[in-house]
Amino acid sequence: MARARSAFETGSGGERRTVVVGSRTAAKGAARRGPITSRPIERRYRQTVRRVDLWSVLKVSVCFYLCAMIVTLGAGIVLWVIARQANVLDNIEGFMSDLGFEDFTFLSWRILRASTLLGLVLVALSTVVTVLAGAFYNLFSELVGGVEITVVEEDSVG
Repeated sequence: MARARSAFETGSGGERRTVVVGSRTAAKGAARRGPITSRPIERRYRQTVRRVDLWSVLKVSVCFYLCAMIVTLGAGIVLWVIARQANVLDNIEGFMSDLGFEDFTFLSWRILRASTLLGLVLVALSTVVTVLAGAFYNLFSELVGGVEITVVEEDSVG
């Protein structure tokens, strides 16, 4: 009866090692040591990010900053409603009238419109800054070689 043999190659770059599972010598050694336990085999890969696509950076940053603006405006609207219900805004308007500003009122639609326009300007500026940062990354990665990432993949044998 022949035993099945299987080989796994692990490692990266110049380093390669082969692990043989199921050979007779492995079975004899396992019998002496005790029961065979499955150990995870670890494969490591070193990847280098040399450049980023500026079009992808633009798309992701526009989506991210627009979502952040929508969340911020939504939170601002909720806080505005809570402040209106708690009469905080009426107290501020009364305080401003006491200081000498006659007929001081908050116009909620104007504040919302101004906040939205300011948010859109901030989205545009932040997107431009992010794309410029991506372009600078591409320039500097030509000089220093980019960012190196090590990816570890674990497989359990047996």
